Amino acid sequence: MSIQTTCQKLVDEFRSRPTLRAGSLITTVFGDAIAPRGGTVWLGSLIKAMAEFGISERLVRTSVFRLTKDGWLQSQQVGRRSYYSLTSEGRERFEQATHRIYGEPADHWDGEWCLLLLSGLETAMKESVRRECGWLGFGPLSANVLAHPAPDLVELDVTMHRLGVENSLVVMRGQTIRSETAMRELTHNCWALDDIDARYADFVRRFRPVFTALSGKTQMTDKAAFLIRTLLIQEYRKVLLRDPWLPAELLPSGWHGAAAYQLCRNLYRAVNTQADAYLDDVMETADGPLPPPSTAFLQRFGGLHEPGKVSNG
Repeated sequence: MSIQTTCQKLVDEFRSRPTLRAGSLITTVFGDAIAPRGGTVWLGSLIKAMAEFGISERLVRTSVFRLTKDGWLQSQQVGRRSYYSLTSEGRERFEQATHRIYGEPADHWDGEWCLLLLSGLETAMKESVRRECGWLGFGPLSANVLAHPAPDLVELDVTMHRLGVENSLVVMRGQTIRSETAMRELTHNCWALDDIDARYADFVRRFRPVFTALSGKTQMTDKAAFLIRTLLIQEYRKVLLRDPWLPAELLPSGWHGAAAYQLCRNLYRAVNTQADAYLDDVMETADGPLPPPSTAFLQRFGGLHEPGKVSNG
């Protein structure tokens, strides 16, 4: 099967879903493509790019309005054109997600756990901490205890500061000293690892044919590369942000997360340069085309091929 046919199959599958989650896909495009290239885009060019996924202009406008209302995006009017960029809170959240999506899974664990004790918080704040720290991979060992074996402490500090719980949330370290088998079972259930593993397996099943098709003789268009890269990160992100990134010692045998990471990394590297060429042609800012990718962008997945001149932003 040619790469063009395989790409079209991916897009058709996305379009056929009962509910097109336009806001989620726009979030992916901002995080994957726009944020590392200046962070601002003309609404008209975003509409054009989203049309390739079967998302109407009306749905794009509605979704952007909601993202703005929810504090993710902000707008600026220049003449008759509207330009959208991430808010400071939106950029902070994207940076946290970016570290997880494009970073390498941890391959070492010292056996210690980071524990968050919620008993000193009000009920509403407990829910906020569970939700926000859940994005960092923390799982509920009990009603008032969240745990993670290897969290990013800088991200935890940022999240605690944003929630205003620096002085009320107790953070501790602990270690399992007995009942390793019981702890593994608790971990397995706490993070619903069977469900996450099944999602990773489905991701591999869907995108492995795309990578295989790239080895064929059919030339890939820049638009196809953009579509593949966007849907790749869209689907990988949906699984990865459920994954606590547990160390190998705590994972079930045959875990598909490693294969999913390798496939996503290799496919992203393969389509990256042409996907960026599509962005050069389609996406506009008030000053013209998007600026070059930042140096941080080129560190994704352990290093990308440089698509062009790199900015210092």
